[in-house]
Amino acid sequence: MSTNISKQKREDLLRKIQEIRTYISTAEQDENTARLLSYLSDLAKDVNGKKYGLVFEEHREEIDEVLDTHTPVLTENADLFISNGGQMNFLIEGDNLASLKLLEKTHKGKIDLIYIDPPYNRGKKDFVYDDCFIDANDNFKHSKWVSFILPRLKYANRLLSYKGTIFISISDIEVNTLKLICDDVFGDNHFVTLIPRIAKQQRSAQEHHMDISHDYILCYSFSDDFRRIILRDLDETKIKHDQIGRYIENDTKAILADKSKGYSSGGDYDFEYNGKVYQPIDKNGIRNRWLWSKQRMQAAADMGILVETPTSLRMQLYLDYRFDEKTNKMVPKDTNLVFHSSDFMIKSCYTNATGSGELKDIGLDLFQRFNNPKPVSLIYDLCDLSTDDDSTILDFFAGSGTTGHSVMKYNNEHPESKRRFILCTNNENNICREVTYERIRRVIEKEGYEASLKYYKVDYIPIDERMYYEYADELLLHIREMVELENGINFTGNDEIAIVLTDEELAAFTANIGTNCRKLYMGHDILPDEEQQAIIAEHGIEISIIPDYYYRDLQEG
Repeated sequence: MSTNISKQKREDLLRKIQEIRTYISTAEQDENTARLLSYLSDLAKDVNGKKYGLVFEEHREEIDEVLDTHTPVLTENADLFISNGGQMNFLIEGDNLASLKLLEKTHKGKIDLIYIDPPYNRGKKDFVYDDCFIDANDNFKHSKWVSFILPRLKYANRLLSYKGTIFISISDIEVNTLKLICDDVFGDNHFVTLIPRIAKQQRSAQEHHMDISHDYILCYSFSDDFRRIILRDLDETKIKHDQIGRYIENDTKAILADKSKGYSSGGDYDFEYNGKVYQPIDKNGIRNRWLWSKQRMQAAADMGILVETPTSLRMQLYLDYRFDEKTNKMVPKDTNLVFHSSDFMIKSCYTNATGSGELKDIGLDLFQRFNNPKPVSLIYDLCDLSTDDDSTILDFFAGSGTTGHSVMKYNNEHPESKRRFILCTNNENNICREVTYERIRRVIEKEGYEASLKYYKVDYIPIDERMYYEYADELLLHIREMVELENGINFTGNDEIAIVLTDEELAAFTANIGTNCRKLYMGHDILPDEEQQAIIAEHGIEISIIPDYYYRDLQEG
């Protein structure tokens, strides 16, 4: 039986603290003794605190100082609005900590998928902290990175829906640190897997010992359905796909087990099909075993999706169906495409070189400014694995905009999909305007995707030493953007919806209602009179009350 030494030490320290408290309590009481007793309470609380997890030196960023004295708001750059039908998507320029603070007001518990590719902290000017590059010799480089990523992941946790999933790309430098952080933030019971991803295929002439060719994708999910998915190796199926991801008719997969490759098997039995008896014989005439159980084989036979070959049986449209053990029937798959983690480790479509090539294809050769873009296929497949048709996908380290590109491509190839994306990135080296936005614009134009985009910028309103009523009118000027963001809509040039935030605006609206207006977003503190209510009802306009929670925390403060 093991002995908890640390617990014994804590109990001993608490006993000593209590002895000191008892001694001070017997002395003459004044301000000093009261202060010392308060200090002892703080020490005891700290000693009794959490004792397992990541220990680091906490650091503050410049954005922390800004948010102490200012509240972030969103301002639209209307000149960059892209209107091309489809879903309304959003790109937010600014520090992502401020962006996440705003998203918590509009999307708390509403994001189904978060993918992020944060700085890897390689000491090669990939991680900027307090306007200084953190180099490999910084004694606090890991603590600074943790201080940077931790609050952002806490926001991410609050944004994820009850079925939400987060994927985080990371290298081996901080992967262990990140795992500890995520276990604490998302709960280690929600950990799914750590997926190795091939980053490059070619060898580097600069490496002399070990050429690292991969990084990782850390995955956590709140979805029970997602966590039950069995990752199956499909590489040997050789099944071809058409351009929109469906399986081509008559493509087949052998269901004969090959023990030499270590495949599991369903059994050594003879199987009757179409009046013939089939034995599990391989191409060399050696008796082998079936990959499937006899029950599953029979279910596939009853469904008519077995194809006869000279030596064995093959199955048609294998991946479109799954075997239901409760009914012993083959049924259409009710889950997303199943991947094997090795797919991400060996396939060239997941490499950074593929991502760079995709940027070059639209005329963005960014090697000097952005030399490790993630490929579209990576986010596309993660999206396919973990989202539904109406899901919202967030990337708050948007970089070159791969996530937005992937979602648009997915929607285009799946007509039933109404997925939308929200991208957040700072504008260091003009990346947001000249790379992220420009990529989305060019892809929509080149591919003809039905997709729209609103471009917001994070601004700040000073609140330090000011009462709420002193800046409330300034906040009112930015409510429109919050309503658009939360509801995925656009007010500009849209005569089907309207917004009123003051009594004066309501009076003007009811006096000049357009015939096409179908919905009115109205401030929570506005009360239409009887005449206004009658006019709105006469036109069949639905009223949606704008919530007061956008800036309630400021009012209460």
